Amino acid sequence: MTYKLILGDYAYSSWSLRAWLLFERFGIARDTKFVDFKKGGVPEQMPGWSPAKTVPAMRTPDGAIIGESLAIAEELASRHPDVGFWPENPLARATARTLASEMHAGFGALRADHPMNLRQAFVDVQPTEAVQKDLRRLELIWDHAREVCAPTGPWLCGDYGIVDAFYAPVAARISGYGLQVSDSAQAYVEAHLADPAFRGWRAMGLVRGDTLNRYAQTYSTTDWRGPTARPARAVESAEPENELCPYSGNPVTHMLETEGRVFGFCNAFCRDKTVADPDAWPDFVALRDG
Repeated sequence: MTYKLILGDYAYSSWSLRAWLLFERFGIARDTKFVDFKKGGVPEQMPGWSPAKTVPAMRTPDGAIIGESLAIAEELASRHPDVGFWPENPLARATARTLASEMHAGFGALRADHPMNLRQAFVDVQPTEAVQKDLRRLELIWDHAREVCAPTGPWLCGDYGIVDAFYAPVAARISGYGLQVSDSAQAYVEAHLADPAFRGWRAMGLVRGDTLNRYAQTYSTTDWRGPTARPARAVESAEPENELCPYSGNPVTHMLETEGRVFGFCNAFCRDKTVADPDAWPDFVALRDG
């Protein structure tokens, strides 16, 4: 029996992104369902999930219902101690826990003024003094984590972990709204934007879900500031190089063309999420480049 996971909209639900990254990045099997932010209240779309009342929520294989993101993270870490959700080094682990807890409870101005929107990027945004204070705090604690933990890669406390999943939507906000941060903070933001798991979530958000008016902004828009996706397009009929979908292993029925080559997928969503960002999907990259 696998975990049950219920999430919100790909483009807007920042806490759902965090939970999904924990499962995706660490290869934890799950059965995922989504609520529709356009169809009334979230609790009404979660029958059988009480006392959880918002997304994300997780049901464990033994039936426990967990409706808080940090509790989901800690429970996964407890049940999968060898996966590496938290750093092994005690100093790095304590630092990572501190930063994840601060993200869970803080940065209210940044979150309120600049809601996550993975479908658009904005220009000429003038952050308030409260948001500037949040940005300076992020610079401080991110630099502190890297100084204390001395990671060799781009993540805060060593290998990618819970703390990084928790700050992924912050990276999306900073980039999406063009907020100015220090060079070291910007490098951390760019590591998130380039991460295949993050890119995969965003790609799915580009092709599934509605644009919600309550997230509309008055700023002018610009191109997404993350890595530029390779050109790709859906094609109705063509001879693909592969017979089986790189994701499901099922026979192909839907095709895309990219850089003069044609590949097949088992359904429209598999194809469309790949069209949105071909390099976001390791299984497709292995097929294309192998």
